[in-house]
Amino acid sequence: GFKDVEDLARLGFPLAEVDADGNAVITKVAGSGGRVSRATCAEQLIYEVHDPAAYLTPDVTADFSQVGFVEEGVDRVRAQGASGRARPEQLKVSVGYLDGWIGEGQMSYGGPGAVARAELAREVVLKRLALIGVNMQDLRAELIGMDSLHGLRSSVEPWEVRLRVAARCDERSDAVRIGNEVETLYTNGPAGGGGASKSVRQVVAVASLLLPRESVKPRIEE
Repeated sequence: GFKDVEDLARLGFPLAEVDADGNAVITKVAGSGGRVSRATCAEQLIYEVHDPAAYLTPDVTADFSQVGFVEEGVDRVRAQGASGRARPEQLKVSVGYLDGWIGEGQMSYGGPGAVARAELAREVVLKRLALIGVNMQDLRAELIGMDSLHGLRSSVEPWEVRLRVAARCDERSDAVRIGNEVETLYTNGPAGGGGASKSVRQVVAVASLLLPRESVKPRIEE
């Protein structure tokens, strides 16, 4: 691969040895799998960081833009060059809220003509959902192994393929009907479908917000 890492089944998560002056060495438990290197530390540093010169934390506005890494040995990397400014006036928070229901149904097709039958099954389900008036948003109707990740149909014809239809609905009753329509492909769809599954789950969405610091009242309870 692009970066072969040994013993991922016994992965050792990174830890920081921090001295009294704030200097840090990134390492992991001896004998564990994985890798701590200059490259892996650099990759982790920029993961989900919008502005490396102004990373908001409750206590400081951190500046990672001048951070450098020096390898001191196997799985030992010294981090240096970080700085910071005054803490932000607002606190960054993640707020969870209920955002409807996801209904999902899946069906597999295999053997000669599997893709054509799965495409016909997809067409049938989408027409059925329109006919019975299911109220839904964010509809996905995809063939796993063909177009579910990149959106473009693969040029390779697989020996088996799985249809997945899913959508977000305001009402649980509508979400239930999505899986039911996929399941009815057993008797009302192309030949050779099998392994049907269906599910309904409530959506707990997350919004990232900034709140005035005075609006947050910390409390410690024993």
